[in-house]
Amino acid sequence: MPGASDTAELLARVRARPLPRHVAIIMDGNGRWAQARGLPRVAGHRQGAAAVRSVTRAARRLGLEALTLYAFSIQNWSRPTDEVEALMLLLVEFLEKEQQELLTNGIRLNAIGDLARLPGQVAERLAAVRAATAGGQGMTLTLALSYGGREELVHAAQVAAASGRPIDEAALAAGLWTAGLPELDLLVRTSGERRISNFLLWQAAYAELYFTDTHWPAFDERELLTAVADFQARERRFGLTAEQVAAHEGGG
Repeated sequence: MPGASDTAELLARVRARPLPRHVAIIMDGNGRWAQARGLPRVAGHRQGAAAVRSVTRAARRLGLEALTLYAFSIQNWSRPTDEVEALMLLLVEFLEKEQQELLTNGIRLNAIGDLARLPGQVAERLAAVRAATAGGQGMTLTLALSYGGREELVHAAQVAAASGRPIDEAALAAGLWTAGLPELDLLVRTSGERRISNFLLWQAAYAELYFTDTHWPAFDERELLTAVADFQARERRFGLTAEQVAAHEGGG
């Protein structure tokens, strides 16, 4: 297995090239990670929370501007009640434990989704940590909670319609829950699935997609660096030809 020196070398190589400004991750595979070890699903979610802590630290150390994590979808409300309750308790625990580290590292906590559906205890703790970290300038950590991409687009259309302005791309973008965040550059999904599951549908239009077979609880700094290195090796054309991109980058 790669050691600390290998990870440090990879970190140096990745830092030497242009970084994505905004990385989002679909954190998939907690349940399968637990089941493969004969553990209850909640053990996978708990280990997944530890991975959130580790990857957030790594992203901050790397120098990303924004990290968005798909923590709980609108569709997840349909899961067994005991699992949903366990996830909500884990979220409160995470927020309570991580507030000081977020403050120490200048990380601003953000949240997107239909937050009105969150239980009172979760909503209160989330609001408190968001307020406490609002001045953070180092990185924005966004938790997608009770989130759905289609639902976000409906919300954006409603906001645009209520504004009385023409409904164009700019009006819709302004009504997105992610308004104010950098454009999404890289979307990562763990656990071997090859779909985006109603996550950041608008924002992913020109994002690079990266899929790994690693379950989320085992996703660590090296996995994040590997995903970013893969991003850095790609040519992003945004509808242009390779020659046009080369001319633009060369100032021609």
